[in-house]
Amino acid sequence: MALFWERGFACASLQDLLRATGLSKSSLYQTFGSKQALFAHCIRHYSESRAAQMRAQLEAAPTALGFLRGCFAEIAASAGSAPARRGCLVMNTASEFAQSDAQIATLVGDSLAGFREVFREALERARHEGDIPAAGDTAALADYLLSNVSGLRTMAKAGADRARLQATADIALRALG
Repeated sequence: MALFWERGFACASLQDLLRATGLSKSSLYQTFGSKQALFAHCIRHYSESRAAQMRAQLEAAPTALGFLRGCFAEIAASAGSAPARRGCLVMNTASEFAQSDAQIATLVGDSLAGFREVFREALERARHEGDIPAAGDTAALADYLLSNVSGLRTMAKAGADRARLQATADIALRALG
């Protein structure tokens, strides 16, 4: 997964994958069937793990708005780090070739839906806690947050500094009301 995340699908050679996994060529193909199937497995694993991590953070957060602030602050705090320079595996995949491959497009869509659902749950909880206005479409707001997270991760990948990322994150969160 790390190899695909760092290099993308096209630039991760079979030899690189064999070295990274420690598998022989026959074992890799017996286990996964193809390079693309291995890539799809990695996307699913990343997405499911990240959504589960987000949901656990939401459940542990004293407030849903605090959880949302934490998500955005985490991105800003990562500025300049190796993980920030990698970006998001799902968004990298969408940029690389999701629209040219139906299976990958479906995986990307499913991944984004999982992240969006956690944001929607957080917004519903924030509304119930009285931290955001009762009016408004939480599904649309979740899409708004998802697009802002994607943009912030792209900015971080491009080298934006922490202050710039945090200022942008603050504006995004103020828009919630």
